[in-house]
Amino acid sequence: MAEAPSITEIETYGVERIADADRTARPLDLFRVAFGGANTFATCVLGAFPILFGLSFWQGLAATLLGLVVGALLLAPLSVFGPTNGTNNAVSSSAHLGVHGRVVGSFLSLLTAIAFFSISVWSSGDALVGGANRLAGLPDTDLTYAVAYGVFAALVLTVCVYGFRFMLFINKIAVAAASALFVLGVIAFAGDFDPSYPGTFASTADPMFWPSFIGAALIVLSNPVSFGAFLGDWSRYIPASTPRKRVMTAAFLSQIATLLPFFFGLSTASIIATKAAPYMDPAAPNYVGGLLAVAPTWYFLPVCLIALIGGMSTGTTSLYGTGLDFSSVFTRFSRVQATVFIGTLSIVFIFIGRFAANLTASISTFATLIITCTAPWMVIMILGYVTRRGWYDPDALQVFNRRQTGGRYWFTHGWNWRGMTAWLGSALAAVLFTNIPGQFVGPFGELAGGVDISLPLGLALAAILYLGLLSAFPEPRAVYGPAGPRLVRAADRPVPPIVDAGRALAEA
Repeated sequence: MAEAPSITEIETYGVERIADADRTARPLDLFRVAFGGANTFATCVLGAFPILFGLSFWQGLAATLLGLVVGALLLAPLSVFGPTNGTNNAVSSSAHLGVHGRVVGSFLSLLTAIAFFSISVWSSGDALVGGANRLAGLPDTDLTYAVAYGVFAALVLTVCVYGFRFMLFINKIAVAAASALFVLGVIAFAGDFDPSYPGTFASTADPMFWPSFIGAALIVLSNPVSFGAFLGDWSRYIPASTPRKRVMTAAFLSQIATLLPFFFGLSTASIIATKAAPYMDPAAPNYVGGLLAVAPTWYFLPVCLIALIGGMSTGTTSLYGTGLDFSSVFTRFSRVQATVFIGTLSIVFIFIGRFAANLTASISTFATLIITCTAPWMVIMILGYVTRRGWYDPDALQVFNRRQTGGRYWFTHGWNWRGMTAWLGSALAAVLFTNIPGQFVGPFGELAGGVDISLPLGLALAAILYLGLLSAFPEPRAVYGPAGPRLVRAADRPVPPIVDAGRALAEA
């Protein structure tokens, strides 16, 4: 294996296929980046939602475990596209949505990245300023928060400009340091923690219990699912010869390991609900403020360190993928230029959302709805991989990026209407059936007795529609490679050759 480049060497690769000689990452590196990106205060905030929804500690833990395991199982297969094709997942989706339809993945990853980058900067900035205020008397003003957000976002943007190696270095530190600080929190809150915290439901027979339980599990599940569009950004540096089971295991375990910040958020939220209840008001929750209100003085410094280290990790994993994807859609931008452009827009959004438009209260709803639309896309990708037996044409995947036409994945003018129909139908149905207590209820959100069935419905409908359309309207045999299709039929139709867009226009 070739020697890895220096972390201070600016990454030049965009979404073109990475040469085998430059693939020096390991499944352990994928674990570090994916776990480090979630081992933060942003995840703790999500971990507090079961308590916000009225569950007891043990009920909240059960909802957390359910959401985490299901989400990790759904995410893990998305890690194989990077080693297989040497590019990110949005580009790989060309094989199933068409070379133009792949912009769906780019658009979803863009929205997800902005949402989770914002959550990261807001939660980490608030914790950093709040901890410094309690620890050293730093003024708790809008100007202080603005400076914290600006400096923090600029640091994240700098790391993303340098690229994957620098991001991996940050995450190596974050995994160990943030984990140690969370474990230290066990000591800090051990005297106040009571696992018998009862919640607000007298029994599971309460008509609002199951809607709240499922809603809490889905919010937890949204965390691993949020990595679906980005996983290929990091796994593309893993050699193609690496066993797929090792890659998927690394992705799965990276999310199971986030039980640490989720447990921290759940446990401390139960303490806050007992000792500082106003901070857990579902109408205006303030988890970070509540945490600082119940934390011992000596833990303020660890809170600041978690905010700095963990927030850097989450911010870089979100923003890096955004810049990479933007450069693949607008090819006039290099990866560095696209990262700076999107990073600057995200920072503007963060300031407007925090100080002008009060978007912080609705960003969790926004993120959840994005995940609701992303999960069906993930199902189509997974089933596409299965039906293709893991075989792809790397050259045909790059047609859009090179501004060419034709190839195995051209389908109908660059769109594969089978995959697009399956995604649009299932995503729309999922949004219509969404029911997030106190946040968003779709037009049909009450039809299941108040239980949020949006994600199971979206996943099932995507699978049924996609496999049904592939069987009823077979794709050309050429897209399946020498071994042929699995589970579905193929049609003996020719595929157009790959030509430059200018030449195709002239011939037309």
